[in-house]
Amino acid sequence: MKPELASIFQWINSELEFLKSALKFLKKHAFTITILGLIAGLGRVIQLGGLGTIAYSVNIILEIVINSARIVLFIYVLGFADIRIGFGRVKHFFTNKRDRKESLLTAWHNLKEKWASVLLNFIFFGLIAGLLNYLIDALAYETCLFLKLKEGGILSTGSSEWTILLFFKNLSVIPFTLIFEVLFILWIAGIRNNAGAIKNKDI
Repeated sequence: MKPELASIFQWINSELEFLKSALKFLKKHAFTITILGLIAGLGRVIQLGGLGTIAYSVNIILEIVINSARIVLFIYVLGFADIRIGFGRVKHFFTNKRDRKESLLTAWHNLKEKWASVLLNFIFFGLIAGLLNYLIDALAYETCLFLKLKEGGILSTGSSEWTILLFFKNLSVIPFTLIFEVLFILWIAGIRNNAGAIKNKDI
Protein backbone atom coordinates (compact mmCIF):
# COMPACT_ATOMS: atom_id res chain seq x y z
CA MET A 1 0.00 0.00 0.00
CA LYS A 2 1.31 3.43 -0.94
CA PRO A 3 2.35 5.69 1.98
CA GLU A 4 -0.20 8.33 0.94
CA LEU A 5 -3.03 5.82 0.89
CA ALA A 6 -1.95 4.33 4.21
CA SER A 7 -1.95 7.82 5.74
CA ILE A 8 -5.49 8.42 4.50
CA PHE A 9 -6.74 5.16 6.04
CA GLN A 10 -4.93 5.98 9.28
CA TRP A 11 -6.55 9.42 9.38
CA ILE A 12 -9.99 7.97 8.72
CA ASN A 13 -9.54 5.40 11.48
CA SER A 14 -8.43 8.06 13.97
CA GLU A 15 -11.37 10.35 13.16
CA LEU A 16 -14.15 7.77 13.57
CA GLU A 17 -14.19 8.29 17.33
CA PHE A 18 -17.87 8.42 18.21
CA LEU A 19 -18.88 5.89 15.53
CA LYS A 20 -16.46 3.35 17.01
CA SER A 21 -17.71 4.27 20.47
CA ALA A 22 -21.29 3.59 19.34
CA LEU A 23 -20.32 0.15 17.99
CA LYS A 24 -18.36 -0.62 21.16
CA PHE A 25 -21.29 0.45 23.36
CA LEU A 26 -23.66 -1.67 21.27
CA LYS A 27 -21.43 -4.72 21.68
CA LYS A 28 -20.69 -4.26 25.39
CA HIS A 29 -24.31 -3.66 26.41
CA ALA A 30 -25.95 -5.93 23.82
CA PHE A 31 -28.17 -7.72 26.34
CA THR A 32 -29.86 -4.59 27.73
CA ILE A 33 -30.16 -3.05 24.28
CA THR A 34 -31.67 -6.27 22.89
CA ILE A 35 -34.25 -6.46 25.69
CA LEU A 36 -35.36 -2.88 25.06
CA GLY A 37 -35.38 -3.54 21.32
CA LEU A 38 -37.51 -6.65 21.81
CA ILE A 39 -40.05 -4.68 23.82
CA ALA A 40 -40.35 -2.09 21.04
CA GLY A 41 -40.19 -4.67 18.25
CA LEU A 42 -42.86 -6.95 19.69
CA GLY A 43 -45.01 -3.92 20.40
CA ARG A 44 -44.85 -2.95 16.72
CA VAL A 45 -45.65 -6.52 15.63
CA ILE A 46 -48.80 -6.53 17.78
CA GLN A 47 -49.77 -3.01 16.63
CA LEU A 48 -49.51 -4.08 12.99
CA GLY A 49 -51.82 -7.04 13.56
CA GLY A 50 -49.10 -9.65 13.65
CA LEU A 51 -51.00 -11.55 16.34
CA GLY A 52 -54.46 -10.56 15.16
CA THR A 53 -56.71 -7.52 15.46
CA ILE A 54 -56.34 -5.45 18.61
CA ALA A 55 -58.50 -2.79 20.26
CA TYR A 56 -57.70 0.91 19.87
CA SER A 57 -56.97 1.21 23.59
CA VAL A 58 -54.40 -1.61 23.36
CA ASN A 59 -52.77 0.18 20.44
CA ILE A 60 -52.41 3.33 22.56
CA ILE A 61 -50.94 1.38 25.48
CA LEU A 62 -48.46 -0.32 23.16
CA GLU A 63 -47.39 3.05 21.72
CA ILE A 64 -46.64 4.24 25.26
CA VAL A 65 -44.67 1.05 25.97
CA ILE A 66 -42.67 1.31 22.72
CA ASN A 67 -41.74 4.95 23.23
CA SER A 68 -40.96 4.33 26.90
CA ALA A 69 -38.48 1.62 25.86
CA ARG A 70 -36.80 4.08 23.50
CA ILE A 71 -36.68 6.82 26.14
CA VAL A 72 -35.11 4.38 28.60
CA LEU A 73 -32.50 3.46 25.98
CA PHE A 74 -31.82 7.15 25.33
CA ILE A 75 -31.26 7.83 29.03
CA TYR A 76 -29.26 4.60 29.40
CA VAL A 77 -26.85 5.70 26.68
CA LEU A 78 -26.80 9.29 27.91
CA GLY A 79 -25.57 8.03 31.27
CA PHE A 80 -23.06 5.63 29.70
CA ALA A 81 -25.04 2.57 30.88
CA ASP A 82 -26.13 4.28 34.11
CA ILE A 83 -29.80 5.31 34.18
CA ARG A 84 -29.28 7.52 37.24
CA ILE A 85 -26.53 9.51 35.55
CA GLY A 86 -28.61 9.76 32.38
CA PHE A 87 -31.59 11.22 34.27
CA GLY A 88 -29.19 13.57 36.04
CA ARG A 89 -27.83 14.84 32.73
CA VAL A 90 -31.32 15.51 31.37
CA LYS A 91 -32.32 17.33 34.56
CA HIS A 92 -29.07 19.30 34.66
CA PHE A 93 -29.45 20.43 31.05
CA PHE A 94 -32.90 21.89 31.65
CA THR A 95 -32.25 23.37 35.10
CA ASN A 96 -28.71 24.76 34.85
CA LYS A 97 -28.80 27.64 32.39
CA ARG A 98 -25.10 28.49 32.69
CA ASP A 99 -23.86 24.94 32.02
CA ARG A 100 -26.40 24.53 29.23
CA LYS A 101 -25.07 27.64 27.53
CA GLU A 102 -21.47 26.48 27.94
CA SER A 103 -22.33 23.05 26.50
CA LEU A 104 -24.03 24.63 23.49
CA LEU A 105 -21.07 26.93 22.90
CA THR A 106 -18.67 23.98 23.15
CA ALA A 107 -20.80 22.01 20.70
CA TRP A 108 -20.87 24.90 18.23
CA HIS A 109 -17.09 25.35 18.53
CA ASN A 110 -16.41 21.63 18.02
CA LEU A 111 -18.81 21.51 15.10
CA LYS A 112 -16.93 24.31 13.35
CA GLU A 113 -13.49 22.95 14.20
CA LYS A 114 -14.22 19.27 13.54
CA TRP A 115 -16.75 19.42 10.74
CA ALA A 116 -14.69 17.04 8.58
CA SER A 117 -14.65 14.44 11.35
CA VAL A 118 -18.40 14.88 11.92
CA LEU A 119 -19.10 14.44 8.21
CA LEU A 120 -16.87 11.36 8.04
CA ASN A 121 -18.59 9.72 11.00
CA PHE A 122 -22.03 10.37 9.54
CA ILE A 123 -21.00 8.99 6.15
CA PHE A 124 -19.76 5.73 7.65
CA PHE A 125 -22.80 5.57 9.94
CA GLY A 126 -25.02 5.97 6.88
CA LEU A 127 -23.20 3.13 5.12
CA ILE A 128 -23.64 0.78 8.08
CA ALA A 129 -27.29 1.75 8.60
CA GLY A 130 -27.94 1.38 4.88
CA LEU A 131 -26.42 -2.10 4.87
CA LEU A 132 -28.53 -3.15 7.87
CA ASN A 133 -31.69 -1.84 6.19
CA TYR A 134 -30.80 -3.68 2.99
CA LEU A 135 -30.28 -6.96 4.87
CA ILE A 136 -33.58 -6.55 6.74
CA ASP A 137 -35.44 -5.81 3.49
CA ALA A 138 -33.85 -8.87 1.88
CA LEU A 139 -34.88 -10.99 4.87
CA ALA A 140 -38.47 -9.75 4.60
CA TYR A 141 -38.95 -9.80 0.83
CA GLU A 142 -36.42 -12.24 -0.60
CA THR A 143 -36.61 -15.17 1.81
CA CYS A 144 -39.37 -17.49 2.95
CA LEU A 145 -39.22 -16.28 6.56
CA PHE A 146 -42.42 -14.23 6.40
CA LEU A 147 -44.40 -17.05 4.77
CA LYS A 148 -42.98 -19.62 7.20
CA LEU A 149 -44.03 -17.49 10.16
CA LYS A 150 -47.55 -17.19 8.79
CA GLU A 151 -47.78 -20.88 7.87
CA GLY A 152 -46.54 -21.82 11.35
CA GLY A 153 -49.23 -19.70 12.98
CA ILE A 154 -46.69 -17.37 14.60
CA LEU A 155 -47.96 -14.40 12.60
CA SER A 156 -51.57 -13.68 11.71
CA THR A 157 -52.60 -14.53 8.16
CA GLY A 158 -53.68 -10.92 7.64
CA SER A 159 -50.33 -9.39 8.65
CA SER A 160 -47.92 -7.79 6.21
CA GLU A 161 -44.14 -7.86 5.75
CA TRP A 162 -43.97 -4.72 7.87
CA THR A 163 -44.38 -6.86 10.97
CA ILE A 164 -40.97 -8.48 10.53
CA LEU A 165 -39.45 -5.37 8.94
CA LEU A 166 -40.16 -3.23 12.00
CA PHE A 167 -39.38 -6.08 14.39
CA PHE A 168 -35.83 -6.44 13.08
CA LYS A 169 -35.36 -2.69 12.67
CA ASN A 170 -36.19 -2.25 16.36
CA LEU A 171 -33.51 -4.80 17.17
CA SER A 172 -30.82 -3.25 14.98
CA VAL A 173 -31.05 -0.01 13.01
CA ILE A 174 -33.19 1.97 15.44
CA PRO A 175 -31.11 1.31 18.61
CA PHE A 176 -27.87 1.72 16.65
CA THR A 177 -29.09 5.07 15.33
CA LEU A 178 -30.16 6.25 18.78
CA ILE A 179 -26.84 5.20 20.35
CA PHE A 180 -24.89 6.90 17.58
CA GLU A 181 -26.86 10.13 17.92
CA VAL A 182 -26.57 10.28 21.72
CA LEU A 183 -22.82 9.61 21.67
CA PHE A 184 -22.45 12.22 18.94
CA ILE A 185 -24.18 14.78 21.19
CA LEU A 186 -21.89 13.88 24.09
CA TRP A 187 -18.82 13.93 21.85
CA ILE A 188 -19.64 17.29 20.26
CA ALA A 189 -20.41 18.73 23.71
CA GLY A 190 -16.95 17.68 24.87
CA ILE A 191 -18.01 15.10 27.45
CA ARG A 192 -15.07 12.73 27.93
CA ASN A 193 -13.61 10.45 30.54
CA ASN A 194 -10.36 11.03 32.37
CA ALA A 195 -8.45 9.35 29.58
CA GLY A 196 -9.89 11.77 27.04
CA ALA A 197 -12.10 9.30 25.20
CA ILE A 198 -15.86 9.35 25.03
CA LYS A 199 -16.73 8.48 28.61
CA ASN A 200 -16.04 5.96 30.46
CA LYS A 201 -14.67 2.60 31.42
CA ASP A 202 -18.13 1.08 31.12
CA ILE A 203 -18.81 2.21 27.57
